[in-house]
Amino acid sequence: MTKTHSSSPLLSVKDLSVAFMQEGKEQLAVDRISFDLEKGETMALVGESGSGKSVSALSILKLLPYPAASHPSGQVLFDGVDLLNAPDKTLRSVRGNRISMIFQEPMSSLNPLHTVEKQIGEVLSIHHGMGEKQARARVLELLNDVGIREPEKRLKSYPHQLSGGQRQRVMIAMALANEPELLIADEPTTALDVTVQAQILELLRKLQKTHGMALLFITHDLGIVEKLADKVCVMTKGQIVEHGPTEQIFSTPSHAYTKHLLNSEPSGRARPVADDAPIVLETDDLKVWFPIKRGFLRKTVGHIKAVDGISLAIRSGETLGIVGESGSGKTTLGLALLRMISSKGPIVFQGNALDGLDSKAMREKRGDLQIVFQDPFGSLSPRMSIAQIVDEGLEIHAPHLSAQERDAKVVAVLKEVGIDPETRHRYPHEFSGGQRQRISIARAMVLEPKFVMLDEPTSALDMSVQAQVVDLLRDLQAKHDLTYLFISHDLKVVRALSNRVIVMRNGKVVEEGIVERIFDAPETDYTKALMAAALRMETAPEGVVAD
Repeated sequence: MTKTHSSSPLLSVKDLSVAFMQEGKEQLAVDRISFDLEKGETMALVGESGSGKSVSALSILKLLPYPAASHPSGQVLFDGVDLLNAPDKTLRSVRGNRISMIFQEPMSSLNPLHTVEKQIGEVLSIHHGMGEKQARARVLELLNDVGIREPEKRLKSYPHQLSGGQRQRVMIAMALANEPELLIADEPTTALDVTVQAQILELLRKLQKTHGMALLFITHDLGIVEKLADKVCVMTKGQIVEHGPTEQIFSTPSHAYTKHLLNSEPSGRARPVADDAPIVLETDDLKVWFPIKRGFLRKTVGHIKAVDGISLAIRSGETLGIVGESGSGKTTLGLALLRMISSKGPIVFQGNALDGLDSKAMREKRGDLQIVFQDPFGSLSPRMSIAQIVDEGLEIHAPHLSAQERDAKVVAVLKEVGIDPETRHRYPHEFSGGQRQRISIARAMVLEPKFVMLDEPTSALDMSVQAQVVDLLRDLQAKHDLTYLFISHDLKVVRALSNRVIVMRNGKVVEEGIVERIFDAPETDYTKALMAAALRMETAPEGVVAD
């Protein structure tokens, strides 16, 4: 954290309001906020989804969808120039040049049709008029600066060929290409593994110190804020309700909302499971190998061993947590256990082998084996109402029920997950992220399953919403004696929900045991590195993350 105070702030936001026109009415999203950011300083804007923090950040560079968006009041003074009222020519000279921005989801922000070299080189070409040879040298330098290993091999890579951490590093390289005075980072680590998250934060600290730039960091993760920021502005309902030095905000918060945020981490522990509880799902030496094909004849020259000889057994009412970094094989393992992808090895559900069933026989088992996905917005059809989404499984698996009986079940399950049944004829975009995840859970629970795979169900949610979803999952498990396979990179959530934990790396199990032992006394260096990164936000030991 670097501070370089001057006579006037680098950025001064004064009395800023943001409004959106919706159904002919003006809705206020940001209500008269003010803050200053000095050169070389880091400030965090924190708050839950819908608080107005991202809208405020986008307003700085006038990146909102105008004219639907407007500014009823305020100024955004950057080095003395009001960007809200500046001509387009001035804005173009500032955007990407003096002020750069890193967005939350690099896969959506990077062009899927262009290589890494072309995307970063385009920035250099537009702003500095560099030729191809000169731009390539600078691109290599930037990729090296942001910690991309063997950058020469990544020049011709497309975004889908990179890991989440690599894509975020490419985004940072693009943002730093013009050595900006201010870097705006909007939730840049939300979807990343804990060790990669720690590396990205350490990288931002290092680059900030090297370049002396100011950093405006937008996040809902208070663990990051405490380690990274010099000062904090806490937002809710479009207003800044508390601001001050980071140490003061964390040690002596004054506003009730700030206290609520600081006390919102998932808590509690999984309910105990008897040692003689029946085994619901088990496998032995399970393998999922993907062939590597090369040459004109597409000859198999090797395999990617996504899951490489894993054995496990999950008892009734138990939650088995699966942790590890991107590419470790967590989700592949879960999909294989549910016969969503091909695998080798026995899979036994409630004493019956699944691995030998054809698609028709397997379809009959789907009602007992359900999934809740990471991104509820992506997994819910935007063209279907909530009632239709939750009812769809009943139409397939319970065709004997009448429309009225199915609707009654939909109403009951929505109540159970905390969604007002009166809203069931609305569409997914009309709900918050936390509500959409509850709807996803309702879609799975309406079929009264015995086993549920939860694939990163809380990673994109605010911390207070995370805690609510964890409590909901725990309550549903106790009420219906559910068995969970819980896949996550958020170890705090894993600890709150799991009975046992399996730690995966490169398709193999590196450590397993009851949750208390794995968290309090990890045995392997890899597990120790995961715990350090997750619980203390420290940099993972070199060589731990194959990024």
